[in-house]
Amino acid sequence: MDKNSVSSSPHKLISEEPLKIIIQDRLYSIIMRTPGDELPIAAGFCLSEGIVDNPQDIESMSFSDQSDANEISVSLNKSRRSEIIQMLEKFSLSSQKEFNISYSQIIGNHYQKFYPVKKDDIKLDFRNALNCLENLSLIQPLRKITRSSHAAALYNSDFELLSVSEDVGRHNALDKSIGKLFLDDTLCKASLLILSSRISCELVQKAARAGIPVILAISRPTSNAVKLASQLNITIAYLAEKSGLYVFCGKSRLV
Repeated sequence: MDKNSVSSSPHKLISEEPLKIIIQDRLYSIIMRTPGDELPIAAGFCLSEGIVDNPQDIESMSFSDQSDANEISVSLNKSRRSEIIQMLEKFSLSSQKEFNISYSQIIGNHYQKFYPVKKDDIKLDFRNALNCLENLSLIQPLRKITRSSHAAALYNSDFELLSVSEDVGRHNALDKSIGKLFLDDTLCKASLLILSSRISCELVQKAARAGIPVILAISRPTSNAVKLASQLNITIAYLAEKSGLYVFCGKSRLV
């Protein structure tokens, strides 16, 4: 439809469906995501939440699509269960009568589990890193079809693409990409994160849990994201209007 005429044409729309994440038989969270990569998204989510620290913490994972809300069930090994039992009791949805936990409480809880990224030896060529950001759309097939997906791509220090994921939600896309490497026990190779979205505080938190030292994005970061990235020794920058990067912190890693 425009000012002078009306016409019709088919459009492909991105899917969005609920996924229940069940930890030790407790309903921990329900997320709205684009179907696909269910095991990786659950693994990435569990890592970012502090439920697991390494793949060996997971005893088993299973996915069921037999109900209206698909389910991922995660079982932890005995030692990990004993370490996080209090957190599971506090944050599992099935134990909450009201969903009124404040954002400051969530951030406070996360700060206890996050540590500065130690990869100060990582030095990335500025031009190659910029090239990865500018060409992100080339590895977004879902975006080409729907024009509405977010993407998260992970590279090693030699700019080899390790994983890339798309989703209706930017958090989900990152969880999927991180989860793929986490389950393969190759997450330690990730040095550069490329995002199609702005850099939010939550995305910085996820990168910190994954030990990723550099984040480049299409859009500007939030003020809290810059503050947190500085505290966690993470480099963040976004694409300049014409060409180049605006670097907010950790510029020594881009050479």
